[in-house]
Amino acid sequence: MFSEQNAKAGVTFPQGFKAAGVRAGIKKSGNLDVAVIYTEKEAAVAGTFTQNAVAAAPVFASKKVVQTGTAHAVTANAGCANACTGEQGAADARSMQLITAQELGCQPDDVIVASTGVIGVNLPMDKMEKGIHQAVSELDEHGSENAGKAIITTDTYSKACATEVEIGGKNVRFGAIAKGSGMIQPNMATMLCFITTDAAIDSSLLQKALLEVVEVTFNMLSVDGDMSTNDMCIVLANGAAGNAKIESEGADYDTFKETLLKICRGLAERIASDGEGATKFLTIHVTGTKSFADAKKIGMSVANSPLVKTAFFGQDPNWGRVICAVGYAGVPMDPEKTVVKFGGIPVYAGGVGAEADEEALRAVMAKHDIVIEIDMGSGESEATVWTCDFSYEYVKINGEYHT
Repeated sequence: MFSEQNAKAGVTFPQGFKAAGVRAGIKKSGNLDVAVIYTEKEAAVAGTFTQNAVAAAPVFASKKVVQTGTAHAVTANAGCANACTGEQGAADARSMQLITAQELGCQPDDVIVASTGVIGVNLPMDKMEKGIHQAVSELDEHGSENAGKAIITTDTYSKACATEVEIGGKNVRFGAIAKGSGMIQPNMATMLCFITTDAAIDSSLLQKALLEVVEVTFNMLSVDGDMSTNDMCIVLANGAAGNAKIESEGADYDTFKETLLKICRGLAERIASDGEGATKFLTIHVTGTKSFADAKKIGMSVANSPLVKTAFFGQDPNWGRVICAVGYAGVPMDPEKTVVKFGGIPVYAGGVGAEADEEALRAVMAKHDIVIEIDMGSGESEATVWTCDFSYEYVKINGEYHT
């Protein structure tokens, strides 16, 4: 669905969008750290945000922009989260909006702002201002790749994708960039994600589609069970494709939402796979529950178990750790009805361990991508959660993160 060429195009693949990523000196590494995404044509905007009570200043500023229903730009930085920074942090987030708006000739309330990095540190606004000026001067139809690199922190690479579909007889394009590697747990999963499209769609329907999609994608993602202060997922839809504006649910809305779902699911999987220090990408598929909420609760219990995660890092098929996490998830269960499989091989059934081909099981545990299936045998609902293992490198990265 997403060609390599289009993926590089990312947020500038849809018509009317430009982007840039520059070095402003905010990251200690000296890597790209300030990004701007811009559409001259006014865009409908939608967003979802962290539910952490200690949300960062840019989260509050951007929520207000989403409430207006329209936006022209996104300005984001990495290297400093601007979280737990009090009145100064709020003023700095507003300054990011003001500086960007002045450069682009739009209003401050047209500018989404986002930050990621170390908590409790004030933004170096002299560097930020220079970075915004430079990024705006370098805005380009091929600037998505640098913008994507400018928002990453401990990620090993920038996540990006792009695709196009037909809506209302018009070719409609979608593009995205995202970051996320550690401190990953809903709601939302710890990440920044910016999605652009040239579709014409009512902002309230755009918000509805995004909320529903995020619930089954980014909110089904966990690396380490920690919820960030800075998460957000933003969609800008500028209507440049010329399709009849989607103003009600129907075939066009369904196509739009399904495309958005595929983009977010793909990015969620890649974020989990690129978890800090990860050596395994784990898909936990829970079936046979009375509700989606029950299935999600069980999946997250397994995904967030340090003992499960370290077992998979060590390639140890210790199903006892998985069934233990299922048992304390807080969902009523019948152990004798529950079946657990690793890579399609039953390891627990009927309340006891299942006899398994040890050689085949070792082969499964040696793989990078592993599916854990949990059938509760008590209903028709299901859910899929994505996570990764805990390695020595995860401890090293987080032990040295602030220093």
